[in-house]
Amino acid sequence: MTSIQTKGIALITGASTGIGAIYADRLAKRGHDLILVARNKDRLASLARRIAGDTGRKVETVEADLTVAADLRRVGDILRTNAGISMLVNNAGVGATGPLVSSDVDKMDDMISLNVTALTRLTYAAAPGFVARGHGTIINISSIVAIAPEVLNGVYGGTKAFVLAFNHSLVHELADKGVRVQAVLPGATATEFWDVAGMPVHHLPQQMVMSANDLVDAALAGLDLGETVTIPSLPNQAEWDRYEAARRAMSDKISSAIPAPRYNLRNHERISA
Repeated sequence: MTSIQTKGIALITGASTGIGAIYADRLAKRGHDLILVARNKDRLASLARRIAGDTGRKVETVEADLTVAADLRRVGDILRTNAGISMLVNNAGVGATGPLVSSDVDKMDDMISLNVTALTRLTYAAAPGFVARGHGTIINISSIVAIAPEVLNGVYGGTKAFVLAFNHSLVHELADKGVRVQAVLPGATATEFWDVAGMPVHHLPQQMVMSANDLVDAALAGLDLGETVTIPSLPNQAEWDRYEAARRAMSDKISSAIPAPRYNLRNHERISA
């Protein structure tokens, strides 16, 4: 049991297992009290007892399905009204591995509700309080499919690309207001995610599968380094820096009153006539 002074409360979604549960353990050990949000009441209670016993931190649990509007509002109200919350970890999410054309569109809609809508609403619930208090941290769990959407299901890739783009915008808007923002882009990680998504993790080449412990430890190290985007598997940060520099350089050239010369519209009009 530790005697570390509290660093405020971290609210973690999808906290009952996998990456969320590891975040709960690590953040408690860093001195955070916790509010753990997930659907599985029994798993939440078991995790809360263990972490509270191991660390001496205060751990609350909230049983909630973030695809249900009333539950999402309830968690949002906690973020809006509890001034002790200093960190939001948007970890809850679901994936898919099957091709788009053979996927159930209702399941795809549920995926958007959790991966995009819930994350957005909870961020909107937390951010104003963080800004008003002049401090706070938002961690958004994205995925490498945000920049490699061809790898898995296209809707899943699209939802995680949203998380990354949203994160860029949050950094732009909140960095000078004392609020830290980080997107974490895991590759294949040894969690139940793969079973739910339809491809058991043992079917993947093991050299590409990271443990959830290593994933979270690397992500938190990236946060400590001030990274706004952390890709735990990427060997050289300079590769991301070049990718991001190219994106930013192109952003100055993609809105103009004149079409690009390669389209040669005047010549095209003459040929059409």
